[in-house]
Amino acid sequence: MNPDDQHSRHDHSQHGHDHAAGADAAPAMDPTFYRSPAAAVAAPREMLAYVVAFDHDAQRPDALTVVDLDPDSDFYGTVVGWEDMPGAGDELHHFGWNACSSAFMHEGHDMTGLSRRYLLMPGLRSSHVHIADTHPDPRNPKVVKTITAEELAGKAGYSRPHTLHCGPDGVYLSCLGTAEGDGGPGGIAVLDHNTFDVIGKWETDRGPQYLSYDAWWHLMHNTLVTSEWGTPAMVENGIVAERLLNQEYGHALHFWDLAEGRHLQRVELGAEHQMALELRPAHDPEATWGLVDAAISTEDLSASIFHWHRTEAGDWAAEKVVSIPAEPFEAEKLPEFLRTFGAVPPLVTDISLSVDDRWLYVSCWGTGELKQYDVSDPAHPRETGSVRLGGIGDRAAHPSAPGTWLGGGPQMVETSRDGKRVYVTNSLYGAWDDQLYPHGIGAWMAKIDADTEHGGLSVDEDFFLSQEDFRGLRVHQIRLQGGDASSDSYCYRT
Repeated sequence: MNPDDQHSRHDHSQHGHDHAAGADAAPAMDPTFYRSPAAAVAAPREMLAYVVAFDHDAQRPDALTVVDLDPDSDFYGTVVGWEDMPGAGDELHHFGWNACSSAFMHEGHDMTGLSRRYLLMPGLRSSHVHIADTHPDPRNPKVVKTITAEELAGKAGYSRPHTLHCGPDGVYLSCLGTAEGDGGPGGIAVLDHNTFDVIGKWETDRGPQYLSYDAWWHLMHNTLVTSEWGTPAMVENGIVAERLLNQEYGHALHFWDLAEGRHLQRVELGAEHQMALELRPAHDPEATWGLVDAAISTEDLSASIFHWHRTEAGDWAAEKVVSIPAEPFEAEKLPEFLRTFGAVPPLVTDISLSVDDRWLYVSCWGTGELKQYDVSDPAHPRETGSVRLGGIGDRAAHPSAPGTWLGGGPQMVETSRDGKRVYVTNSLYGAWDDQLYPHGIGAWMAKIDADTEHGGLSVDEDFFLSQEDFRGLRVHQIRLQGGDASSDSYCYRT
């Protein structure tokens, strides 16, 4: 695919499906498209959360669930909507909106009918992508289309779709594997904003990139960033100890020319820093920095946060700015995978950067801790808060059920646009859940209140959903109605 053709096609096309807008008059701009981070922070609070849930045994369909977040509602903190997927075996994982604030890159072009309306849900095991319409009733989304694994493989050459982001010229879908399945290189497929057809492979010159995971961008600086996890064969059946100790999982960032799909630079984090995962670029459109987590160190089981930034010379660099140590624990009480180490690794598997770029939330899935850092100076983060739920060792209970131990730990993290509410779920990935939590992980979702003036975290005792709420399915990523801290990129500072 020629990137110039791709941009021309999207910049001048009519966006949105025919049934999304009346035929007589073009609707106003979607109010959940925010011109700036400040506008997003000031917008009305979220009233619903969309949470994907999956059946570990692949016997039942996975589901898109809807949770009531309105504190004045009689149904606050309960599941109020449910939509099954068309078949079983998807393992829904990450998902996202069809359109967001990056639409302001289209100003001056026809934007008729474009809105934050559809949720695109990749199946990490099936390689299908299901599309749900949240209109006209946001509590009752309906699956309206499925992009099949065959279409994804045939048109883009990829499988195992993992993460997606709504861009100004299409939906960018990062994938772990090739069409053949087990190996790499993984990469990015681009989907049409209007029809959700697969346009093709985004990369025109991938350089040394082979492993794939997340993809984000500095939209106003024509820069796309990618991170590394592993090929399907390296991740689908759990952590492969030999590969981990041989430092074969991802440990680098890649920087690309966004308009051309061309690789520019590889930035090494250090081979011991295995699994470079979640990318969180600054929301300030003029900024050229971001934060990424490395899940585990082969030297000491610690986890790390790296700060990437553009140098005065115009290239990119990254430095470790946070190190979170492993916690010693009785070996006989640990899962087999960890007994020889006699310690619980923090396993930082997700991070969330607040829309005002001040607070970073870090999920330590292994120890069951959610940490808050002040990143006003992103090169020198300062820890300001912590809570514990679950964990391999402690299994810390939720205050609403003090006698019940929790499986898993804070894993997926989503932060409200104003930064005051942090929502977490406990499942990482089916095979990894079983490996690290062999006694069972269950399913739960919790809310943590954040002090956004001085720092600090506290667990909301009145908000807790358990396995019964999710009908026995495990839960993963959360998206908030109207957008959240990890949904949007912005085109204006004020």
